[in-house]
Amino acid sequence: MHELLDAFLAMFRDLPGFLDGFIQEYGVGVYVLLFLIIFAETGLVVTPFLPGDSLLFTVGALAARGSMNVWAITFALIVAAILGDAVNYHAGKFIGPRVFSREISENATLLERLLNRKHLERAHAFFEKYGGKAVVLGRFVPIVRTFVPFVAGAGAMNYGRFVWFNITGAVLWVGLCVGAGWFFGNIPFVKEHFEAVIVGIIVVSLIPVGIEYVNARRAASREKEQVAGK
Repeated sequence: MHELLDAFLAMFRDLPGFLDGFIQEYGVGVYVLLFLIIFAETGLVVTPFLPGDSLLFTVGALAARGSMNVWAITFALIVAAILGDAVNYHAGKFIGPRVFSREISENATLLERLLNRKHLERAHAFFEKYGGKAVVLGRFVPIVRTFVPFVAGAGAMNYGRFVWFNITGAVLWVGLCVGAGWFFGNIPFVKEHFEAVIVGIIVVSLIPVGIEYVNARRAASREKEQVAGK
């Protein structure tokens, strides 16, 4: 187990090296691997820790070097992101109301037990603030993008409307991130400091989460002060 965790962490520390090695060993199998990672990050509400923005940026950089066909991999990852959100939506529609209406009980399903309630509540607040646009905007926010489709399903958002936002968000997210990697990933400075750039992408993408968290804490603090003052 320890060795598996070390290998997992090593992959994230050097995504270009890992993917290059995978391409050399398995060839087109890398398309399947990347498809599954993006599908899991967007479709399985229990895997918000998987890489999203950084992986897509890396894919664009490797495609620019000729390691992959940029059009084929972009299309595949857009499809993965769309299918992932669709699966997540239906999971939310099926078990979401039970998750939000009561505490996890002894008879809860495995999925209900694995769900992070704090992440769900944060995504719910994000969805309440932005409505249907949250499906598109949430694509660019780590963790939130994994839970927003679930919340949309739990909130009984019209599926036809959800599909439109889902497709739009997937095209924009994958297209912009892969495109950024394609155009900027092989600039000498970026290549020499690739790991720092990836960390920077992660930090920047987490800023909205931090802002929402601070705002939520301030709002909760104001509510406590109002209650105490009565």
